[in-house]
Amino acid sequence: MTRIDRPRVTAVLGPTNTGKTHLAIERMCAHSSGMIGFPLRLLAREVYDRVVAIKGRERVALITGEERIVPPDARWFLCTAESMPLQRDVAFVALDEAQLGADAERGHVFTDRLLRARGREETMILGSEALRPVLRALIPDVEIVERPRFSTLSYAGAKKLSRLPRRSAIVAFSAEEVYATAEMLRRLRGGAAVVMGALSPRTRNAQVAMFQAGEVDYLVATDAIGMGLNLDVGHVAFAGLSKFDGQRRRRLTVAEMAQIAGRAGRHQRDGTFGGLVAEGPDAFDPEEIAAIEAHRFPRLDWLYWRDGEPDLSSVDALIASLTRRPDHERLRAAPEAIDLKVLKRLVEDPAVRASARGKVARLWAACGIPDFAKLGIDPHARFVGRIFGYLAQGYIPHQWFADEVARLDRTEGDVETIAGRIAAIRSWAYIAQRPDWLADPQAWAARALAIEERLSDALHASLTQRFVDKRTTALAKKIGGGVGELPVEIDAQGEVTIDTHAIGRLEGFRFVVAPDARAADKRLLLATAEKRLAGERRRRARALVASDDAAFALTAEGEIAADGLIVARLARGASLARPQVALDSALDCLDPAVRGEVATRLRAWLDAAIARALPSVAALAEAARAKDAGPALRSVAGAMEAGAGFAARLSLREAIEALTPDNRRWLRRHGVTLGALDLFDPRLLKPGAQAWRRALLAAAGTPAGDALPPPGAVTLPRGAPGAIPVLGYRALGAQAVRIDLVERIARAAHDAREKAGKTPFAPDATLAVSIGLQPATIARLMAELGFRAAAPVEGAARYVWQGRPRARRVAPAPDNAFAALAQWGRG
Repeated sequence: MTRIDRPRVTAVLGPTNTGKTHLAIERMCAHSSGMIGFPLRLLAREVYDRVVAIKGRERVALITGEERIVPPDARWFLCTAESMPLQRDVAFVALDEAQLGADAERGHVFTDRLLRARGREETMILGSEALRPVLRALIPDVEIVERPRFSTLSYAGAKKLSRLPRRSAIVAFSAEEVYATAEMLRRLRGGAAVVMGALSPRTRNAQVAMFQAGEVDYLVATDAIGMGLNLDVGHVAFAGLSKFDGQRRRRLTVAEMAQIAGRAGRHQRDGTFGGLVAEGPDAFDPEEIAAIEAHRFPRLDWLYWRDGEPDLSSVDALIASLTRRPDHERLRAAPEAIDLKVLKRLVEDPAVRASARGKVARLWAACGIPDFAKLGIDPHARFVGRIFGYLAQGYIPHQWFADEVARLDRTEGDVETIAGRIAAIRSWAYIAQRPDWLADPQAWAARALAIEERLSDALHASLTQRFVDKRTTALAKKIGGGVGELPVEIDAQGEVTIDTHAIGRLEGFRFVVAPDARAADKRLLLATAEKRLAGERRRRARALVASDDAAFALTAEGEIAADGLIVARLARGASLARPQVALDSALDCLDPAVRGEVATRLRAWLDAAIARALPSVAALAEAARAKDAGPALRSVAGAMEAGAGFAARLSLREAIEALTPDNRRWLRRHGVTLGALDLFDPRLLKPGAQAWRRALLAAAGTPAGDALPPPGAVTLPRGAPGAIPVLGYRALGAQAVRIDLVERIARAAHDAREKAGKTPFAPDATLAVSIGLQPATIARLMAELGFRAAAPVEGAARYVWQGRPRARRVAPAPDNAFAALAQWGRG
């Protein structure tokens, strides 16, 4: 391990929002030359632009893996930590986010820079307070300066996505989560900007510019925003508290939570943080909240280390030096990073080992190509192997490189497709930045950068199109001026526009906001509609009241429609024939007086419609309450009304026997048949009447099945849709038979019995067979009608009357009776 200790090594430690990066920029610019290493390309680019504004473009350099801007007279260098040119002699050196030395993947890079990167006059280490003990141990003479946070950071609790305050950043930990959250915000709040570490600086800057300019009020990001990116954020909401770190999915450390939460607030303006859920694994613990608010985190006792100047004399010497353990108690050997994994995988091939003789430095440089596309170790190793195969022979072939780059120079496709091309072009941009890998590296670097910029512009446009509703955003700004100022117009088709922007439709009385309007706007647009559409709704209500009966209809769901628009539904009333009319909630917008007029009109139509469709039911409802009808008729009428015109005879036997001749004539006059098994009005078995019956039964709370029987069906399989008693079908064995056909068969049987007197008789089977009754069905029906099977004569079934029908209490007929009935059915 090499360590160079020089005077004036200062560590500036503290939580986020302390101005550490700003201090480093000021100190660097005060020196004749300087260099700062950053954890992210995005941050290096951001600070590069700031320093260019101070020192001029010809004096400032930017060096990252994929981008290299080094003017001949460059004196101030902004770099990613991996790309810091340590061989340069500069007056000032700074390392940002030095606590990343504890990161399993990149920690060894930051530790190496912390130990070896020194300025001629001043060195500054920026990081978390957690670094203090390990810094004291590694650099004993370091001067530590504490930087308190300028503003207060406090926990604001868990808030749903729809209730987040404006100027919020929502942090997720995968591209899928970021996109899903941004899509939800588009629906709820009009859209969001998207920031991820994988974005190119150009795309990221364009997205941030939208947020900073107020074009969108929300930002969805990965934990990349925790690394010093300066944003005007008031609240940070965590979509979750766990992430995949390359090896496993784990919960964030408190220090990581604080790093991200600290983006809330700016300078002396307080900030808040919270989550999207109040309970469960993605909710903050009280201890975590207290630690973040007080900026108290576990101290770092060690950092990851790997030899920053490995032995390049041979492949084995290189691997040995990269896997050598550190000689300081505060350092730990770094986990095997992807570059070392690729190296080990490649040198398993004897051909690669042979090619690497004398070219170990070239092989190790190729292994350092980052896996921007996240292909995984095997595909990435194959890609690096091919690159080294060319490098071992001299240069990467011009035509192959050109073809691969040209393949990516396309801007069509969705967000994921374009993002994938950007990840791929970053690999070629990285290769083009190596000075001795291509015949004309500068030209190819410019070409790769130009393609990345075009793809970045396309990605920004695609992100904006997918996650931002500009029309709704612009409309919301106008709405902010007051709903009374908005010019609301309604065309003949009900389309509602405000200042030429289509905001929704007036469907009857309900204002339906355009599906692409965000939730916050919906509340404002509904408020606008309440104020400006009241007159149109009142006009429509008056037209409804004046409508003819033909304009109204009953739906299959028991709702009342006016010209196809649902305006009310049937509800339980004083009786089945007198259901309530419950106005649809869309009519709540009307004045009470106008609503009353509509309800009166619908009540009048409903009474008239019931009287037309179900005349006997309406008459039975009156008879059930008529004092002069007599108790027997009232009982029968009440039971039949409750069954919407149908009732089983057995339960009404005593009341039927008590009916007077006048009562019976009254029932016949109103179409009621007093059948052997059922009381019914045959007219109510027609499809139109059945629909009304089912609606009234459902409104009264009587189960009426999920569907009506097929029109004209006289027999159905038992259990078929509509094959239930309340819809006029009596279950007999495996079949259900319509009750008017049951009555016809019953009359035919009794006619045959009267002719035969007391002797067994053989009924005519023609009717039963013609309607498709099965032998078992006939047997059950005869038993329910009160007949007992007698011994057959010459194959024909004979029956004997055994008294009053006992309906379903009669035991099943014996097997020989069923056999005889089968013969009768065939004869």
